[in-house]
Amino acid sequence: MSKRRRFSDDFKAKVALEALRGDQTLSLIAARHKLHPNQISQWKRKALDGLSGVFARGKPGAPSTDIDSKIKDLHAKIGELTVERDFLSRGLDR
Repeated sequence: MSKRRRFSDDFKAKVALEALRGDQTLSLIAARHKLHPNQISQWKRKALDGLSGVFARGKPGAPSTDIDSKIKDLHAKIGELTVERDFLSRGLDR
């Protein structure tokens, strides 16, 4: 009974970049890493699909608007919980 192999994201990226370079054929890359050429093609396609997202976000350190809204929501929730905790602790002190 064979177990499924799991590959790290770094390994997948490394292999996909090798395939994108085009220096070697997929068959050679697959043989060297003991993979099936179809697997490398899938990783290559996924890398190409996700590549546009790298440039769409703007500056690398700039947070996106989704993150900003989540942070605001979390700060509001922290405020609510703090008020509840203070209210309940006052009730226990009596």
